[in-house]
Amino acid sequence: VQLQASGGGLVQAGGSLRLSCASSGRTFSSYVMGWFRQAPGKEREFVAVITWSGARTYYADSVKGRFTISRDNAKNTVYLQMNSLKPEDTAVYYCAADLNYRDYSKVGGYEHWGQGTQVTVSS
Repeated sequence: VQLQASGGGLVQAGGSLRLSCASSGRTFSSYVMGWFRQAPGKEREFVAVITWSGARTYYADSVKGRFTISRDNAKNTVYLQMNSLKPEDTAVYYCAADLNYRDYSKVGGYEHWGQGTQVTVSS
């Protein structure tokens, strides 16, 4: 499966952005979808995950209550709605896909990755 992330940009603190990640595969609904981010000089970290049908979602504590992950299997797309953005949310955001759910919060838990989209939050 190939993943293409988009929707990043520059926003002021307190603002919102919606990221999208489109999949080229016809079996999108077979994949658990995750979002990760990587700030300069830091390791890539888990942000959110959504299960195959969207029945379950989990979030990093740092984004809980501000970010919402969702998916549209008919459109082969997963979204990350980001509200109340903070400067510390500045990072390159990556979407990822895997058939399994076991290690959803780990980079190694995903086989497929998108190219990343830059999110910059100014204070």
